[in-house]
Formats: sequence, structure tokens, C-alpha cells
Amino acid sequence: MTTQVLLDVRDVRRSFPKPGGGELLVLENVDLALNQGEIVGLLGRSGSGKSTLLRLISGLASPQGGTLNYLGAPIDGPPQGIAMVFQSFALFPWLTVLENVQLGLEALHIPPQEIRTRALAAIDLIGLDGYENAYPRELSGGMRQRVGFARALVVHPNILLMDEPFSALDVLTAENLRTDLIELWSDGRMPIKGMILVTHNIEEAVLMCDRVLLFSTNPGRVAGEIKIDIPRPRDRTDPRFEAYVDRIYTEMTARQRAQRAERGTGPNVLLNHVSPNSVSGLIEAVAAPPYNGKADLPDIASDLQMEVDELFPVAEALQILRLGDIEGGDIKLSHMGKRFAEAELNERKEIFSRALMSHVALAAHIRRVLDERANHTAPKRRFIDELEDHMTEDAAEETLRAVVSWARFGELFSYDDETEQFSLENPA
Repeated sequence: MTTQVLLDVRDVRRSFPKPGGGELLVLENVDLALNQGEIVGLLGRSGSGKSTLLRLISGLASPQGGTLNYLGAPIDGPPQGIAMVFQSFALFPWLTVLENVQLGLEALHIPPQEIRTRALAAIDLIGLDGYENAYPRELSGGMRQRVGFARALVVHPNILLMDEPFSALDVLTAENLRTDLIELWSDGRMPIKGMILVTHNIEEAVLMCDRVLLFSTNPGRVAGEIKIDIPRPRDRTDPRFEAYVDRIYTEMTARQRAQRAERGTGPNVLLNHVSPNSVSGLIEAVAAPPYNGKADLPDIASDLQMEVDELFPVAEALQILRLGDIEGGDIKLSHMGKRFAEAELNERKEIFSRALMSHVALAAHIRRVLDERANHTAPKRRFIDELEDHMTEDAAEETLRAVVSWARFGELFSYDDETEQFSLENPA
């Protein structure tokens, strides 16, 4: 029996114009297929274009290149049969639960009685029976998101797109809603044929998906695919489950290392703003028992309750500063990382300052400029202009913000946000 192809995305490219001219390439050469009976996960860090891809699939935006076909026909606008659930609940506060759910049907010119019948059935299916006349303000976050699911399911879509639908919820509420959703899917009780889930949560991807596509960043591309071959319901303590989580961490960190190597170490390399407190906290956690300097990434992520988008930038900062390294899904402190963990505050500042001068070219460049100038000051605009020759305006601001934060902790130089001036408080 041939499986129906619901969605076929080929060689898709999407960019946005930059204020100063040129373009910001968000997606490039993206291929994706969704077959009937599948849940496909899109997993990657912020900036990898996952949400942009969902907008293209839903017809809310158009690509600059490539093709998107739904049931064999090109997508040239919002197609009937594709519905989306968003991270924010996106409910109309002045409408009741029933009225919010009915909205999706009213545009389809369905008879009023059928609209009401289908809306009540969707509300019942998603576990909100009895709340039909409640307003969003009366509901918890988890219940509001259930309304979002009911509103998407009521139109009986072939494809359900989910853009981080559980990320705004607390851990227990998110787990409960995930479990209910997978149970309804496994029992064949949902009126849909396939789902695409955008997530930053590796365990969530392994728990829910049949296939996981790993996205790289700048621009977003499908860098790998992993098929999750575990029957449902899935148990997080199952060694097979843990092996998939480890494999995804390993593949994502390997690609992160490769991308960093491609970018090089010059003063124009994009940096993520990570606070020194976060860096210190991760070092202390890895240095403490039971890890004693080396930790499995899934374990430390679970202990610290951090997702990919939170953990990876901090771990990358450790690597940039040579205070730690990531390889094979493990994070290991370097000799200086261990010294940092054991040191008092003043010594930590000295270690951080030396690391900045040795391994963060932009920090060393700013310090040299300040040393060479008679008044030991320099305007922010000078460094922003240099960065914007190699990256977007937002990326330049993010990179400079990261260096300012790190330099303040290491007392390498000062920055006044009001005057937008760099300076040396105690020039040598």
C-alpha cells in the first residue's frame, strides 16, 4: 500500500531585506516531506528558520526560490486543510471558548448548527468539556493552549503545524498536554493525517516524532535527519529513548563545532549574548559531583532544566573562552575551567579577562584601540560599523553586547550605555 505524500518541500529559499541594503538569508536549499501518518519534528536553535518554514507551508509567506506542494498542488496562499497552533495562545479575549473555536469554521460557510456541533466535539476531544462558556481570562495557560488545539482541529485539517506549542507552559502542564495529544493521535481520534512540530526540546522531539530534522543556522538548512524507531507510548527511561536523545545532542554539538570552525576566530565573528553568571553557573554545575568536571549533555540539561536554545549558547561560550569543550555529547571542563570553578571572585575575573584577550578577538581589538588612544576612549559606532561590514545590524548589536558583558565581568574595559562610549577606568 502506497503512503500518501501530504506535503513536499523542495529546495526552498527565503530571505529578508536588510535595512542597509542586501538581504538576510534565513532558509536555503530546504527539503522536507510529510507522509500520511507521520509526525515530523523540526529541531534547532533560534535563527535556524524553523518558524519561517512553517509560515511558508501555511501560505502566510512566499519563498524566493524552490517549491512547496500540498497534496500535489502548489501552495500560493493559505491552503484549506492546513492548520496551525502557535506558541502564544492567540485567543480573542472577548470571545468564549466556544466562540473562539467556532471562528475557524465561520469562514468556511458551514451551516450554523454544524459549526456548533463540530466546535463542541473539538472542545470535548481536547478535554475542555464544561468550559464552553468560559472566557480565556478564566483559564490556565494549559487550558488556553487546549483551546488553541481545538480551534485548529475543528476545521478537520489534513496537516497540523505546531510552532513550539508547549514552550509557554510550565513543565507539568506541558507534559500532560503532550501526553494527551499523542494518545489521541495514537488512537486515531484526531481528524488529521500528519503533523509538523517545531521545537527546541530534544526530549519532546524524541517523545512525539517519527522523524526529526536537525536544522543548522545562518542560513537555516536541514543538516541531518533521524528516524525515531520506538513504538508508542514511549518511556523516557527506556534505554532506546535515552540513546536517541544522546545521538541528537551529539550530532547537534558536532555541527555546532563545525560551524564555529567555519566562522573562524576573527574580530568579526558573531557571538551570542550569554551572561557571565550563566557561564559561571554551568562551570560550577559541571565541576560539582556527580560530574566532577565532565557531564553528559542530556543529564546536565535535565538537572538544570535547560533546553537546547538555553544550554547550547552557554556551552558555546565555554568553548570560545577555552574554559570547556563539547565532544561526543559530553561537556568537559578545561584546566582553566576547573581553576575557575575553584577560584574566588577576583581570580575568576582574572581568568575571564585573560581568556577574553587570548580567545575573543573583538574584545582584544577593543582593548588595543583603547590602549592606543590618548584619552583611552572610543565610540560604540566605530565597532558597530566594523561588525556591520560582516553581519546584520541585529547580529552586530548582539555580538557587541556579549563582549561588553564579558568585559565588564573581567574588568577588561568599561562601557557607558548613555554616552555609548568605551573607556578604560584605570588605563595602564
